Amino acid sequence: MDYKDYYKVLGVEKNATTDQIKKAYRKLARQYHPDVNPNDPNAERKFKEVNEANEVLSDEEKRRKYDQLGADWQRYQQAGAGRGGQAGGGFDWSQYTQGGGFEGFGGGGGGSNDPFGGADFSDFFSSIFGGGGGRASGNPRPAAGQDYQAELELTLEDAYQGGPRTLTVNGKKLRINIQPGVEDGQTIRLRDQGAPGRNGGPSGSLYITIRLQPDARYTRTGADLTMDVPVSIYKALLGGEQVVDTFSGPVKIKIKPETPNGTRLRLRGKGFPVYKQAGQFGDLYLRLTLTLPLNLTDEEKALIQQLADLRNES
Repeated sequence: MDYKDYYKVLGVEKNATTDQIKKAYRKLARQYHPDVNPNDPNAERKFKEVNEANEVLSDEEKRRKYDQLGADWQRYQQAGAGRGGQAGGGFDWSQYTQGGGFEGFGGGGGGSNDPFGGADFSDFFSSIFGGGGGRASGNPRPAAGQDYQAELELTLEDAYQGGPRTLTVNGKKLRINIQPGVEDGQTIRLRDQGAPGRNGGPSGSLYITIRLQPDARYTRTGADLTMDVPVSIYKALLGGEQVVDTFSGPVKIKIKPETPNGTRLRLRGKGFPVYKQAGQFGDLYLRLTLTLPLNLTDEEKALIQQLADLRNES
């Protein structure tokens, strides 16, 4: 039986932190999830490998045992891969196997009677952690169910307002409440909404990644928003008032005479809600962009020419 390099499966270094392992797992689980790759045997195989690697590396005890096995694996292979707990060279491999034996490394685990589910875990896993030929006796250990991954697409206005949303994951409709101010790429965890646990273990979690659609009006930076406001050249020269639409309603702004193109105005508290901080909002920045008159009449051209002459700019 071949050794499985779980670090290589997840694409992380052997000294990776728990957070790095979790991040790598979520990315790969999303990439190879059956919902994203229907009827793709290769993706299904990769998905199972990723889940198996996460099952080991995300568990402190399993990871310690796996790391210890990895350090001795080459010695085991060179010693002839013996059976019955004693490999060549007198090394006691029973410390790595369930039930005190080393039977699982001969294959044959993970069949239909495998309490861990042969479709989920390899013979290699079962031999070391139980659930296959490597577990000679005793009740299988409880194990947490598989985590699910999903995405929820929202408009910027949806993220501003928040509120209930419904999505379907693995054929099950779920109703969740979105907090105002949610970020693009933010992940929301729903406990016990993943796959059922095995042998009395807890259910997995559902991780929902938020995807915000681009908005033609606003650019978002944290809780601040920026928008372009077209202003006629006449109003920029002479000053005046203009109404600007914001998420919280229309706001009247004053434009000073001789306002240059690109001037920025700040509207305090008219930006985006601060996530999970009720009543707190970022700011809205207005970038004034001057618009030129088009399709001038002969009379208008003459008047503009008079102004140019007066300022010696002909």
